[in-house]
Amino acid sequence: MKTIIKSIDKNNIDIKDIDEAASILREGGLVAFPTETVYGLGAKALDHKAVGKIFSAKGRPSDNPLIVHVSDVDMVKGLVKEIPRLALKLMEEFWPGPLTLIMEKSSSVPEIITAGLNTVAVRMPAHPIALKVIERSGVPVAAPSANISGRPSPTEAVHVIEDLMEKVEMIIDGGSSQIGLESTVLDVTVSPPMILRPGGVTLEQLKEFVGEVDIDKAILANYQDDVKPKSPGMKYTHYSPKADVIIIEGNIKACVEKIRELAEDYVKKGVAVGILATEQTKERYTIGIVKSLGDRERPDTIASNLFKGLRCLDNEGVGVILAEAVEYGGVGLAVMNRMKKAAGYNIVKV
Repeated sequence: MKTIIKSIDKNNIDIKDIDEAASILREGGLVAFPTETVYGLGAKALDHKAVGKIFSAKGRPSDNPLIVHVSDVDMVKGLVKEIPRLALKLMEEFWPGPLTLIMEKSSSVPEIITAGLNTVAVRMPAHPIALKVIERSGVPVAAPSANISGRPSPTEAVHVIEDLMEKVEMIIDGGSSQIGLESTVLDVTVSPPMILRPGGVTLEQLKEFVGEVDIDKAILANYQDDVKPKSPGMKYTHYSPKADVIIIEGNIKACVEKIRELAEDYVKKGVAVGILATEQTKERYTIGIVKSLGDRERPDTIASNLFKGLRCLDNEGVGVILAEAVEYGGVGLAVMNRMKKAAGYNIVKV
């Protein structure tokens, strides 16, 4: 398959390119496009065969449900039995934006989308290109991250090209993703509502708006194999680079000392070492390839650089990546969720 690559300026959108992408979607093809979270791989959501192409292109397990993306609330009505009052309030407050809502699905949603569950995950992305593609296609769009399943999610078009070139009809290059981590997934079919995956909308923001909010136990622990996941990113190893990842967790001074010690040991064994540090610590490492994820005082910068950092160290050919843990507050919860899954829960506490 020949893949068309289109560069589109989100501030000066060429509607002809958007319409070409929309036409591909309507005809059952695959289009990778930017969102504010990560790049998504889109297919016509209510077309079973089109959605099946997503699973084939990504090598995605069939019991891993997809998120359906919409361009307005009217699109949601055809996907769910009803929109709960709480969901409407959350849409008014956080849409368009990085919040996915899980609601009871309508009969029109194919089982391939929901992995056989009676619920469907829906969100409205806060990115002008994504919104315009969905709007011009006139259909809801199923769109997981546009990468090979299990790999770090793509935050730039080059990441999509690395993974999916010649596997999809079109890739839209719309620049770097702003948030850099996937959306928060909130189940509103239970009371209190439950976060199944942390993301760009934080636990603190939801609590301030909703009140009581639960967190699924799988967010920071390994998921049980015999349980059906209700949200993407819950069950399988995700976000993993080719290199082994080890998280070092504790106070900053102890973390740095342990990483230096481990790095020296690996180098002695002939293993190339990558280190994911922060602006506050990057100068303390003298061994290995050091990448700063961002400022500890601004966890949003770390979130936006995590997947890029993992892919960058992979491209450097390292055999092991030693990563500093960050604080769990705010978007740090989402960062640590992704880090732990990337590491396969290989954590050294100091």
